[in-house]
Amino acid sequence: MTDVPSRVELCPLTIADQDEFCALVRASTELHTPWMQLPATPEEFQGWMSRFADGTNLGFLIRVQKTATAAGMVNINSIIRGRYQGASLGYAAFAPSAGRGYMAEGLTLALRYAFDDLRLHRLEANVQPANKASLALVQRLGFRYEGLSPAYLYIDGAWRDHERWAITAPPSWTPDPSLPEI
Repeated sequence: MTDVPSRVELCPLTIADQDEFCALVRASTELHTPWMQLPATPEEFQGWMSRFADGTNLGFLIRVQKTATAAGMVNINSIIRGRYQGASLGYAAFAPSAGRGYMAEGLTLALRYAFDDLRLHRLEANVQPANKASLALVQRLGFRYEGLSPAYLYIDGAWRDHERWAITAPPSWTPDPSLPEI
């Protein structure tokens, strides 16, 4: 995670983002299939947003600073405190902005937020083995391969295998107060 100025910013996902988000998801169907399914209608979006209500899941848009256009999204999912201090990442580029490096910059900001502000110790990204673009992205960001999880998630009508990749906080990390001392 470098300190190079970013062309993007991380913005909390809100109900007000519904129309833009759904339109971008519909425009990105070819890019996302069969890797993931995101809400493409207002009804799906409303239901999806409910997962962020209790704070154990956080959703963000990755916005291009010059245009305020959403280039992608990232979620910090299933935040667990105590001895684990970890979460999993879900992310997707939006087709109109894909291939320009915005996701790498946005995920770098998400990692910094997770380690510095949330004070998490570990993040996992689970990627389908044939999703070469996503695998290249996690490798570029410094995630390490930890293994294969057979039939890990139900996506596009089938249980899909995923490679498990993880990254831990940098040496300068300050633990969250919920980490037991013993």
